[in-house]
Amino acid sequence: MTMAGDDTAGAHPAGDADAAVDAIADRFWEDVLVLSPTTATAYGDERYGDRLEDPSAAGRARMRAVLERTLAEVDAIDPDALSTEPRITRDMLRIVADIGLEQQAQRIDVLKVVDQMEGPQTLLPTIAAFQPADTPERLEKLLARIRAYGPFMAANTDLLREGIDRGLTAPRIVAERVVAQLERILAAPAEAYPLVEMAKVAREADREAIAAAVRDVVRPADAEFLRVLRDTYLAATRTDPGLWSAPDGDALYGTQIRAWTTLDLDPGDLHRVGLGELEAIEGERRAITRAAGFGDDTAAYRAALVADPANIPTSPEALLARATEDIARAMEAAPRAFGRLPRAGVVVKAVEPYKEKDAPFAYYYPPAVDGSRPGIYYANTYDLPSRTYHKLATTTYHEAVPGHHFQITLEMEHPSLGTFRRLGSRLVGGAYVEGWGLYSERLADELGLFRDEAERFGMLDAQAWRAARLVVDTGMHALRWPRERSIETLRGAGLGDTDALIETDRYITWPAQALTYKVGQREIERLRRELTLRDGAAFDLRGFHDALLGHGSLPLATLAAELPRWVTPAR
Repeated sequence: MTMAGDDTAGAHPAGDADAAVDAIADRFWEDVLVLSPTTATAYGDERYGDRLEDPSAAGRARMRAVLERTLAEVDAIDPDALSTEPRITRDMLRIVADIGLEQQAQRIDVLKVVDQMEGPQTLLPTIAAFQPADTPERLEKLLARIRAYGPFMAANTDLLREGIDRGLTAPRIVAERVVAQLERILAAPAEAYPLVEMAKVAREADREAIAAAVRDVVRPADAEFLRVLRDTYLAATRTDPGLWSAPDGDALYGTQIRAWTTLDLDPGDLHRVGLGELEAIEGERRAITRAAGFGDDTAAYRAALVADPANIPTSPEALLARATEDIARAMEAAPRAFGRLPRAGVVVKAVEPYKEKDAPFAYYYPPAVDGSRPGIYYANTYDLPSRTYHKLATTTYHEAVPGHHFQITLEMEHPSLGTFRRLGSRLVGGAYVEGWGLYSERLADELGLFRDEAERFGMLDAQAWRAARLVVDTGMHALRWPRERSIETLRGAGLGDTDALIETDRYITWPAQALTYKVGQREIERLRRELTLRDGAAFDLRGFHDALLGHGSLPLATLAAELPRWVTPAR
């Protein structure tokens, strides 16, 4: 099987229409970096390291102008005049601009300002992992960015007040989590602020300068945000967790479904799909429990795994070492399923203490574009007894290898795609990215990466968890479920108490994000089945994966239309 589309990409001079699309994409992505300078920093671009985003009305107006201009420019180009890659780029730009403008009109920003995982209070601590301050010039940029935090948080505090005025506020549980998080941050001295502790400086005197800036600028700004949040905003929050309870909540949820999946999907249909998936996965789990002598009692088998001392990390270091070993084993097996492997490596780190209580089990950050930093797989060592090895393995294969690290890094390293397609495509590829991650867990099973049936059971629990996400996300945001029903459903799917609680509150905070996993996985699996039937014995798994990952993150509709053209039977 060969990649018909990829090998020829860029081989012929682009026509005028192709060149016009590429220019539009380049201009759009540069505007995104200017307006979202911390995104540039995360990708290793240091040009805007002295700035922060502008969440004020003026900042929104600048972004709206970019989106409107981009939409008008791509609409003026006939898609039939374009070759494959520019046609995809045009579609992606159109989707980004259209959904971005719709979200601006709905003022989703006044909801997103209250977020325990990616809210404004997490921005500077997150930057610490990406922004070096090891030269005088870099140090001054970081200090300038810290000084910009005052106006940045003042604008976010204004968004709190605007949300109250509009009646568009976050659910109570989300606001309470942010309050608790800020209280923990402010209870510690400035020297213990994550940005100060993690700063990559040349001299300790420079760290002290950063601490002074945190003391003078960051702490007062956080304290004022906390004061308004706690003293004024909390009383105006929604008691029901679902987006349905917000003004025009059903329309807001529909937009979020499109934003995360790029598809118009009915919440009721998704709910039923999730229930069907759960039933099928339960059958697979029972096969393991029966073989282990537990009959059909999957809960008893899971309880035995959780109670097994050999299944519990003895220290954070032990957990990180196990994840590192799993990544090495996956890399060794990868050539059996991939023709192309990423150049950048991936390292394992613990989730920072300041946010571990609110963070998921694990997550991934891509490498720097210039190769100066590898990908980072963050494993959460909070509540260590709940971080069992039989759950860790499948999470590692999802988040790191062959999951997000392969897909995202191969995209970033692609020799023929423009910068927008390599770096900005995840603006419309959420379901593709997360679908690939979930598909990778099943692929790990095909490659024999799970050490035993206990780890396979952990994989099935993880699959059930993602199926349950379809059920609980639509349940809370469309079908008016209470928070407690989501927690109970996730427990029934196999999550422990800690994760069921954290994950429920994550779904409340990010409506529809939880849908991306199963929606994307099901589409990838459907395409693989169709191509296997089409090509028969000539179907080659390496070629399929290389084609699937060979064009970057894609809207699911685009993937379905284009992938069969790229994959040809092996000769």
